[in-house]
Amino acid sequence: MTTWNSGIHDRRLKEQICEIGRRVYNKGFAAANDGNISIRVGENEVLCSPTMICKGFMKPEDICAVDLYGNQIAGTRKRTSEVLLHLAIMRARPEVKAVVHCHPPHATAFGVAREPIPQCVLPEVEVFLGEIPFAPYETPGGQEFADTVLPFLKPGTNAMILTNHGTVSFGPDLEQAYWKTEIVDAYCRILILSRQLGGITYLDERKSRELLDLKKKLGFDDPRFHEESCDLCGNSAFREGYKEELPQPRAFDAPPVYPGYLQSPTYASGSATAAAPSAGLDQEALVKAITAQVLAALGQR
Repeated sequence: MTTWNSGIHDRRLKEQICEIGRRVYNKGFAAANDGNISIRVGENEVLCSPTMICKGFMKPEDICAVDLYGNQIAGTRKRTSEVLLHLAIMRARPEVKAVVHCHPPHATAFGVAREPIPQCVLPEVEVFLGEIPFAPYETPGGQEFADTVLPFLKPGTNAMILTNHGTVSFGPDLEQAYWKTEIVDAYCRILILSRQLGGITYLDERKSRELLDLKKKLGFDDPRFHEESCDLCGNSAFREGYKEELPQPRAFDAPPVYPGYLQSPTYASGSATAAAPSAGLDQEALVKAITAQVLAALGQR
């Protein structure tokens, strides 16, 4: 018995791609022909949106199909060149069945400014997303572009910024993949508005850990559940993937330094200062965090 639906002929899934396309277009996440949507429908088959079409006006007969390496196997319209990005994610993370790529303006603004997206601020983001890494810029369309995301596909990652380009989000189905895009852009809009009001307020260590406890209880994964060397709100779990300089905060205060989720919290030892690092914290990470805070303070003068 197959675990897939009706494969490349599944009209219901083609209609769902069109519906997600309408949402992307109506939310202003894709202008003109921007964006691409895909869903895996077999061991080696993927339905995807075609090239040069407005995502708000697609019809099921417009949808084409490719194999996991980008060879077109069905459809009257030509597949998008950017489907290679989707396929790279699906091959690296077999549990991923659907991918949505578009250009939501608030999240894309962070990618253009190369401003890291703060953690430990909004409960929904901590539970449903976690850290949102930045894939380095590469000219869209080729395999080099597709491969930029590979160092950041850790367990628990389901959305990332494509630097100077847009976003990509992914999950077990199209609805969940699309929802991640909505959450990212809504959060980035809140951050921009908060910056205009004076800045953001980070959650304290205890409340941040409570959110991660809730995330684990709900069955969601997070890189912080696996990485010993990252701390709770900063010191990126993806830093080994950044061949270029690790994005540093300029618009926002650097995050507080708390021990990582796999380390003992400071309040467990009766520390009077919740944000003080424990003795077991990585010293290089501490230096980086302090440097970031100093640079952020200098930038506000």
